[in-house]
Amino acid sequence: MSDGNVKEIEDLIKIISKLPGLGPKSAKRIVLKLINKREELVKPLTNTLAQVYKNVVRCNVCGNLKSLNSKCTCSTKKYDQICVVENIADMWVIESTGIYKGHYHILGGTLPSFENKNSGNGLLIESLVNRVKKDLIKEVIIATSASIEGETTSHYISDSLKDTKAKITRLAKGVPVGGEIEFLDDGTLFSAFKNRSPVVND
Repeated sequence: MSDGNVKEIEDLIKIISKLPGLGPKSAKRIVLKLINKREELVKPLTNTLAQVYKNVVRCNVCGNLKSLNSKCTCSTKKYDQICVVENIADMWVIESTGIYKGHYHILGGTLPSFENKNSGNGLLIESLVNRVKKDLIKEVIIATSASIEGETTSHYISDSLKDTKAKITRLAKGVPVGGEIEFLDDGTLFSAFKNRSPVVND
């Protein structure tokens, strides 16, 4: 650490630079902005982060984020469709397009293509099956990425749901091979939803 640096500042820069898309230079600019606006930004940010840390949890039914003080949307709204995504960022992207109105189910990742998948690898797949049966869901839209892991997860989910009465569909192949939902443009997502196709179990 050079003579002109302050340990607290250096620590903050290191933490912020760990955020996606941010390196040390971007982190330094953010830290300087925070310091210059400490009353306007630092105090409310600190309070908000403390509240998020204390009160925001992951719903063990649908995988979405919820406040400890309120019910999750999966139990307060009634739809007959569930869109299955890998993570919350994917859900936010689909929500922002307005092309889908229904429940979401956030798995929390994908299944590795090379491991034993009998346990579901800690993903919320058993919870998904229970939701489909309990809520009489008519359609499950699998919106995992077009990577090998995404395809592996899709096949595992469709196999897990084969004894339910729900129609199981997959986003159309307008999603490029290896493409992640989070980074698709609105037009590609709209086409993928509109042209989704039934999943056929082997």
